[in-house]
Amino acid sequence: MIDRYTLPKMKEIWSEEHKFRTWLRVELAVCEGWAKLGKIPAASILTIKRKANFALKRINEIEKTVDHDVIAFLTAVAENVGKDSRFIHMGMTSSDVGDTSLSLMMRDAADIIIKDIDGFTKILKKMAKKFKAVVMMGRSHGVHAEPMTLGLKFALWLKEMERNRERLVIARRNISVGKISGAVGTYSNIDPRIEILACKKLDLEPASISTQIIQRDRHAEFSAVLAIVAATLEKIALEVRGLQKTEIGEVEEPFKKGQKGSSAMPHKKNPIACERVCGLARIVRANAMVAFENVALWHERDISHSSTERVCLPDSTILVDYMLQKMSWIIDNLVVHPKKMLENIEKSQGLTFSQRLLLTLTSKGLTREQSYQIVQTAAMKARATGKHLRDMVLEDKEARKHLSDKEISAAFDINYYLRNVETIFKRLGLG
Repeated sequence: MIDRYTLPKMKEIWSEEHKFRTWLRVELAVCEGWAKLGKIPAASILTIKRKANFALKRINEIEKTVDHDVIAFLTAVAENVGKDSRFIHMGMTSSDVGDTSLSLMMRDAADIIIKDIDGFTKILKKMAKKFKAVVMMGRSHGVHAEPMTLGLKFALWLKEMERNRERLVIARRNISVGKISGAVGTYSNIDPRIEILACKKLDLEPASISTQIIQRDRHAEFSAVLAIVAATLEKIALEVRGLQKTEIGEVEEPFKKGQKGSSAMPHKKNPIACERVCGLARIVRANAMVAFENVALWHERDISHSSTERVCLPDSTILVDYMLQKMSWIIDNLVVHPKKMLENIEKSQGLTFSQRLLLTLTSKGLTREQSYQIVQTAAMKARATGKHLRDMVLEDKEARKHLSDKEISAAFDINYYLRNVETIFKRLGLG
């Protein structure tokens, strides 16, 4: 898919020059279709293919007068082609060239992002394996829950990014359509075979039915997938930010040589790149909402979608491309502090082993309510006194009626919580 030809950079795809070059590709594909049907003389198609060109400056000059970008483009091309330019754009409407070209540009943008995702997933896979056995505290509601491993976080993000890739491949297919059906989509002045021939030339699927435009549910889907990708990147960046808090200090985003964290406080190392990713995700999500608004247009078309797409589609694809590259760099160079993770586990005074104690007591025949009461009472005493939960249980008369020293010690074995990590990794194909 990606090796179809050398991909331009994302910013080049959305440049004015590239847009008009893509328009010219579409116009030439249609002319070749007409030539195959015998509607353009052989000599004329040769002239068109040889001379069809434009200068961006000239298009802009003409548009100042005509106030119509497609007409300005066609006029600039016609000035180079001469009398045979009468065959260019024959039977077409502006959206035939504009929408078909937009599909080509979105497809190219999707290919770049898919390539970015492939690179990021390789990094996530590497990090998942590297930190598979590095123990850290799992948290819910921001509060210590039970032990887990850092590798599980990377593995979780890896599978989510793989799903994002699948979504993007589907969205790419659904936006890879062309439309050469004329005003309101009835082929009134163009042979339907032209659409088939032109789309084949452009490696697009002909839209099975269209109005004057390609329907915007396709663009909305593409934008929605971009928003989901951005949301995943925000999720990862937010977790890095959370774990970099001074009170936690388990990971840090890379801090380059010579980098400064604060104009006022020289000691600062701030997660600015992750914060940037979180902020940019908001723009991509907002752009997706605009794409949803573009689905409903008046009758067979209006152009309220056109102005927004000139901003939202370039911005979203450029931002997601940037965010993927930035997060790839962050995760590949992430600073990890395993000792700090173990220190943080100890800060909870053994309270995170409460469920294991609860289940051990119920295995002795106590009801869940009885067991819960015993463990909760000991846990509250541990909180109040600053002592370890294990010590509280050892001193608890009710607990000691049912639990031996060995059983209490076993309930605080951290390896118990990690015994199925290998199983999870094998299930994910990471074993």
